[in-house]
Amino acid sequence: MADKKSKTYTISQIADQLDISTRTIRFYEEKGLISPQRTAGNQRKYTQRNKARLRLILRGKRFGFSLDEIAEMIGMADTDFDEMGQIEKTLAYGKEKLKEIEERKKELSLLEQDILATRDKLLKRKKELEQEEEKK
Repeated sequence: MADKKSKTYTISQIADQLDISTRTIRFYEEKGLISPQRTAGNQRKYTQRNKARLRLILRGKRFGFSLDEIAEMIGMADTDFDEMGQIEKTLAYGKEKLKEIEERKKELSLLEQDILATRDKLLKRKKELEQEEEKK
């Protein structure tokens, strides 16, 4: 059996392991985010590196980053790896995402206050109406 570093996977195996569709994997390949090896018969073979990159892509999507932002953070599959540049880009995107989150939190807090105030008014009015009904 081959060691873990040289182990390869089919597109179906990767899809099952990461709980995504094969179509999604092909899409990321078309976008240049992953670059699987090919067999003599032109079948895709995915390495541990491909699997790790897919996990980073999925995490980036979960955090709300666009594919363009993710591509800048992890680099394109067929380019040289510039770790310092990627760290700086990731930090910059993370800073922007945190600003967006803070804004959303403020908006949600205001919305919560509005809903609670409206609820209080409605409960007060409901109680008034119930008291009027009891007097009849």
